[in-house]
Amino acid sequence: MQASRNSLSFKTIEFKKSKNEITILDQTKLPEQEVYVSLKTVEEVYNAIKTMQVRGAPLIGVTAAYGLVLAANNKENVEKATSYLQSVRPTAVNLSWAIKRMMTRATQSTDLYNDLLNEADTIRQNDVFSCEKMGEHGSALVKNNAHIMVHCNAGALATSGIGTALGVLYAAKARGTQCVVYSCETRPLLQGARLTTWELTKNGIETYVICDNMAATYMPNMDLVLVGADRIATNGDTANKIGTCGLAIIAQYYAVPFYVVAPISTFDFTRVSGEDIPIETRCEDEIRRFNTKNIVAKQAKVCNPAFDVTPADLITGIVTEKGILRPPFNAAIERLVRNDK
Repeated sequence: MQASRNSLSFKTIEFKKSKNEITILDQTKLPEQEVYVSLKTVEEVYNAIKTMQVRGAPLIGVTAAYGLVLAANNKENVEKATSYLQSVRPTAVNLSWAIKRMMTRATQSTDLYNDLLNEADTIRQNDVFSCEKMGEHGSALVKNNAHIMVHCNAGALATSGIGTALGVLYAAKARGTQCVVYSCETRPLLQGARLTTWELTKNGIETYVICDNMAATYMPNMDLVLVGADRIATNGDTANKIGTCGLAIIAQYYAVPFYVVAPISTFDFTRVSGEDIPIETRCEDEIRRFNTKNIVAKQAKVCNPAFDVTPADLITGIVTEKGILRPPFNAAIERLVRNDK
């Protein structure tokens, strides 16, 4: 049995052609409320991505693609909308990848709205398919009753399919393999605590949340670490939610296999190493304030990078829809490029 989007109990995104609007699951309301909102303009799409109502590299790409469909429907300048949307989240390469595909289609178009809608639908369908294939390949790594640590949210909430890292768990469950998941809370926005625990428990997977500074305490009991990615350089260096690199260092110390799960669209073939990956910095208030209360002295300065880069030599393997890549990653990724052309 194969895990599929239909086996999950929620939808992250849907384009309604009859109303020319995008319906999204507002992830800022989770886990307390499952609220769906409609986006009708490019500005609303930009703000939804910026405020993380939608998040996760693959889902950001899909959402931006449909945002350009809205631009065409609203008779806006699509090229201007492209530049606007491209600026919203600089680290997630799926955003620029999807927009580039949409603009290529636009330059060849004779029916702009319908051609862009068809391309956006194709991007979404490819995302769904890629998630299922990554789950299929990655589920072989999950032994029965395994204890698995995850970070941030790389599940169905981050894609239009079953997810990347968490998609592996859904595929394993569909095959009858049970596991117990330890989700790092993932500060400062707590995507692991708020989102990962919500979707895993909603889909019947036993889940514990741990504070980020508990990872070393629980790592010796783990069989596997699974994380997603926002951008992967050609040497295998991987940008993901802040804290991922530290988790990889701890996993290596305790000899726990550390796997990145990401589609080919997350590979940036123009970046030689992690040093070339742009790292988004977010607003200070995400750290300064908690539940509207100020928790940092006003005189103190705040660091808030949204991502860090995990060096390739800390990564056991990279699960893609084409299979599992293993070191040396330069050669494996070069073969991937050749086969994907």
